[in-house]
Amino acid sequence: MSKLTRRSFVGQSLAAAGAISAAPGILRAQGANEKIGMAVVGCGGRGGSHIGGWLGDPRTHITAIVEVDEKKSAERAKQIEDKQGTRPTVYRDMREAFADKSVDAISTATPNHWHALCGVWAMQAGKDAYIEKPVCHNIAEGSALIAAARKYERICQVGTQSRSSSALHDAFKFLNEGGIGDVNFARGLCYKRRKSIGALGDYQIPSEVDFDLWSGPAQYTDPKLTRGRFHYDWHWQRAYGNGDLGNQGPHQTDIARWGSGHRFSPDDDHELRRTTRLSG
Repeated sequence: MSKLTRRSFVGQSLAAAGAISAAPGILRAQGANEKIGMAVVGCGGRGGSHIGGWLGDPRTHITAIVEVDEKKSAERAKQIEDKQGTRPTVYRDMREAFADKSVDAISTATPNHWHALCGVWAMQAGKDAYIEKPVCHNIAEGSALIAAARKYERICQVGTQSRSSSALHDAFKFLNEGGIGDVNFARGLCYKRRKSIGALGDYQIPSEVDFDLWSGPAQYTDPKLTRGRFHYDWHWQRAYGNGDLGNQGPHQTDIARWGSGHRFSPDDDHELRRTTRLSG
């Protein structure tokens, strides 16, 4: 695989954003006796849930996993082999998994800064993609995903799991039938007690982690790791996460939007001016 600089990572992402194509709707079908070959990208906490889901679905077979933490990838590969009887191919670089002909679709649970580019690259390689929320780290990246899905005629789905809640379906049926009258205002709330994220620090990157691949399109910071828990506290670093607004927030925002039936952007003649600074 060719070596990528941070400049080329960001450049490719922005190029995809401009590739909007008026492709027809996506129709995908799987033969009755075929299994969908899955690659799971990012095998940590949420990635483990993806693995469990695919292992429990008779329609799918995990053929590959992608993980920059050698210790974690070994654990997950064994878990998959014990359950499905065959060991998945383990990759550190997601591009190699996307070139794997045994992979039909991917699901990704990487840190947020990787979500969009992972999806774009997968669709460019002819794979369908399931992306954990938030679907992108910023709005421009979301536009790139939409463009890629249309151009390459792939399925791209985002993980808003609240849509599968039978309780919410019942609640919104009640609302839509006028149960509380007209709905003109919605507020998204979630009460979860969290421990303090603590003070900024300069922490050691785990030796088993390929930090260059992990950081990918993000710029290095100084210090590189400012939070103590490498595999979760990236949520509180701007280069990688979006705080709890991008962690728990997508669920509550989606529920509020779904229940109210209202859009959050006005219909007006506005111009979007975006300045992007690239660094090598």
